[in-house]
Amino acid sequence: MKFLIFTLVVIFLTHFYEHSDAEIEGFTTDLISHDSPRSPFYNPSETKYQRLQKAFHRSILRGNHFSAMTASPNDIQSDVIPGRLEYLMNISLGTPPVPMLGIADTGSDLIWRQCLPCDNCYEQDEPLFDPESSETYKILSCDNEFCGDLGQKGYCGNDNACIYYYDYGTGDRFTMGYLSSDTLTIGSTEGDPASFPGVAFGCAHRTGGTYFEKHVGLIGLGGGALSLVKQLDSQVGGQFSYCLIPLSSDSTASSKINFGRNGVVSGSGTVSTPLIRGTPDTIYYLKLEGMSVGSTRVEFNGFSAREEGNNIVIDSGTTITFLPPDMYSEVESALATAISGQPTSDPNGNFRLCYSGGSNLQVPTITVHFTGADVQLSPLNTFIQAQEDLFCFTMIPSWDFFIFGNLAQVNFLVGYDLNNNMVSFKPTDCTKQ
Repeated sequence: MKFLIFTLVVIFLTHFYEHSDAEIEGFTTDLISHDSPRSPFYNPSETKYQRLQKAFHRSILRGNHFSAMTASPNDIQSDVIPGRLEYLMNISLGTPPVPMLGIADTGSDLIWRQCLPCDNCYEQDEPLFDPESSETYKILSCDNEFCGDLGQKGYCGNDNACIYYYDYGTGDRFTMGYLSSDTLTIGSTEGDPASFPGVAFGCAHRTGGTYFEKHVGLIGLGGGALSLVKQLDSQVGGQFSYCLIPLSSDSTASSKINFGRNGVVSGSGTVSTPLIRGTPDTIYYLKLEGMSVGSTRVEFNGFSAREEGNNIVIDSGTTITFLPPDMYSEVESALATAISGQPTSDPNGNFRLCYSGGSNLQVPTITVHFTGADVQLSPLNTFIQAQEDLFCFTMIPSWDFFIFGNLAQVNFLVGYDLNNNMVSFKPTDCTKQ
């Protein structure tokens, strides 16, 4: 009898540790494109070119708000607007778990969703989260470490309850409520969902702004203490990566985001560059040293973003890439020399360098020179069919802020190691991940 009990205990402990290790080893889930049929923003009456134009417009708005954020990093109204960004992610909060389709944003930290009661909230497709229905929900106190991480965006309310307030730049786009904690569950494409107790999030009881319509909330993947990746550091080791499929892909495949050991990027073809922390620490900076169009190298010649060494943001929520004006002009000139096509203008005014008859264009490889890492971009990364017979270079000049956008990251496994402060790139067919 004692032997039987001992055997059962061993089996139970073995299963328990195997299950725990599986969570720590890593997991993978889908990133849903803003314009995918799986997205609540999908409009079947729009053409693919109309969807692209809207994505370009969102990028320009995003760049403007990044600029405002770094211009006044201590301003309570300086958060990057998450808005209708490019990728969504499914998670669940509570016990029992309640699904949440949120914007996955590498330019934000706080995880938040709308909660009951909600006095002034935007309409969303899914029911509001009811904190009273969760067995594991609790409001965090003002002396909680996470409340301190809010900085100027947090204050103490009645009964020592921590209240957060995020204003996304214009005064009419905001979220406020209790900073709370609950069990967060992420579905995995490879097996059982991964659950994490005690994750801090904003339980919003007041929100404003049309940019938030339809989606349920936001999932911050930035570098600050309240982001999903930082909160799960002990389980995933500060590692995450994503693989973005081409916007033009007709495949039924989805982009993927990986955490923990699944998020490690290594092997043949991998190059790595330092991840540089700036102000605010939400944003992921790299150092861009130059770019080459074929064999013609153009040096970076814009001002440093805020501190020595970090001059460009890597962002999954911005479609196009923003370069310093002088650098852009030299890159454009080198491309125009190398491409023997028929130049034409962009009727929408988004891009500076466009061609007609794109199926016959011979586009040179563009190599992006980050510190310690040369990332070779194919024509898929640098040109896009913006209209039926219009093919445009997907980089534009910016006078005050520089971003390495997601078109340039398509078909790369892009890995973030927040503990060792590195970003890695590995050429990958993301439709097969």
